[in-house]
Amino acid sequence: MATSDFDTVADRLYAGQPADFVAERTAAARAAKDAGDADLASRIRALRKPTAAAAYVNRLARDGSTPLSELAALGEQLRTAHEQLDGSRLRELAQQRAELVQRIVRDASGLSESVAREVEETLEAVVADADVARLALAGRLTSKARQDADQWLSLPQNPVPIKKKRQSEKDRKAEEERLRAEEEARIRALERRQAVRARAEAERNLQRAERTAEQADARVTELRDRLAEAEERAARAATDLAKAQVTFEEADDAVQRA
Repeated sequence: MATSDFDTVADRLYAGQPADFVAERTAAARAAKDAGDADLASRIRALRKPTAAAAYVNRLARDGSTPLSELAALGEQLRTAHEQLDGSRLRELAQQRAELVQRIVRDASGLSESVAREVEETLEAVVADADVARLALAGRLTSKARQDADQWLSLPQNPVPIKKKRQSEKDRKAEEERLRAEEEARIRALERRQAVRARAEAERNLQRAERTAEQADARVTELRDRLAEAEERAARAATDLAKAQVTFEEADDAVQRA
C-alpha cells in the first residue's frame, strides 16, 4: 500500500465538511477494497470523524493560519518554562497564549456559542499537547486533547525559600489576603481539572458510540450494495429464463409440425 494514497484520501476527507465525512470515508474505503487494497481500505475506515471545533481548526491550518502556527510553537516554549520553574517567563508566554487564542476565536464566524467555546478549548490543547499540535498543523485533528491542558498553563510554585521579614499589620493582612486568594485559585483549578476529566470521559463515551454508529452505517451501506447487486443478477436471470422459455416453445412447436 502506498502511503501517498492514504495521505491523499485523508487530506481530502479532513478538508471536507464533517457532515459528509462518513459517506465519503465509506466510499473511499470501498474504492480501495474494489481496487484490491484491503490494507488501505482498513486504514481509511479507521479515520475518525472530526468534531465541529476540530474541523474549524483543521481549516485554519489548511488556510495557512499564522496565529495557529505561532500558538503551536508557543506550546514548546511554555513546557520548557514550566519545567524550568521560570515564573516570569511562564507569565509572559501565558499572556501571549491568551492573546493568540482570543485573536483566533475573535475572527471565527458562523459558529455557535458551544462550538466557539470548544474551539477555544481545542486551541488551548494545541498549546498543551505536542501531538495535538502536530495533528492540528497537518489539518487532521479529530477532537481536543484528552489531557487537562491546565497542567502546562498554570504557574509553578517557587521552590526557593523566601527570607521572612518583620511585617507590619497592614502587610500581614495583605499577605493573608494573597494566600487566601491563591488557595481559592488552587481550589478553582482543581475543580476545573475534575470537570475537564469528567468531560473527557463523556467525550470518549460519545466517540465510542459514534464509531459504533458509523460502523453500523457502513455495514448497512455495504449490505445495500450487495442487495442491489443480487437484485440485478436476479433480474438478468429472469430475463434469460424468459428468453429460454420462448426458444423452447418455438422449438417444441417446430417438432409438433414436423
